[in-house]
Amino acid sequence: MDKIRQFIIFLNEIGYEEIKIKGASMAGKENINIENDTDELEKLKEKVLKCKKCRLAETRHNVVFGEGNPKTNLMFIGEAPGEQEDLQGRPFVGRAGQLLTRFLNLFGIERERVYITNIVKCRPPKNRNPQPDEIKTCYPYLNKQIEIIKPKVILCLGAFAARTVLNLPEKTPISKIRGQEFKVKDYIVIPTFHPAYLLRNRRGETDFQRDLEVALRIAGMI
Repeated sequence: MDKIRQFIIFLNEIGYEEIKIKGASMAGKENINIENDTDELEKLKEKVLKCKKCRLAETRHNVVFGEGNPKTNLMFIGEAPGEQEDLQGRPFVGRAGQLLTRFLNLFGIERERVYITNIVKCRPPKNRNPQPDEIKTCYPYLNKQIEIIKPKVILCLGAFAARTVLNLPEKTPISKIRGQEFKVKDYIVIPTFHPAYLLRNRRGETDFQRDLEVALRIAGMI
């Protein structure tokens, strides 16, 4: 059923709204579910775009909600928007995002097939780390995104994302949990390096590529 579901989703992505086999329509519940999930995400996005619950709203240019396939099996969660993300209102479009896209392309995956977001939706000033109260305020939005998308696997990019999603102690280093598989509710969480780290440390690329491959296989995408 998963392969059939993925095939139907793929056909929807390239423009087919209905599939008929021997006179029987397969648009049915799958299309309805896709539309419902998209509507739910759009309603949540409208709410987040107006959010002024923390100090980050005072300095942002744009809220960076997230983007991608609402019915994907693979979700990426990063730390926070950077300068380019803040200016464009899209996640992972700067140098780190371009590197993430290149890694996905190595496996023949376009970024439109996955979903990408961050634990906080507004850029911290001067790219500082998000503060605990900012993360706490924004986390319900992330939690709702996960609930709507229902991914099979979440790849947490960096320590902040991993500690938040897995509810780990504040000082837990990414090096101690990277590559491990954690079962949370109905999905698997895999912490790995943030692409921004790879820009500074090429030695981490092999581990990152390995983690990405594991995540893609669990998601049934390769």
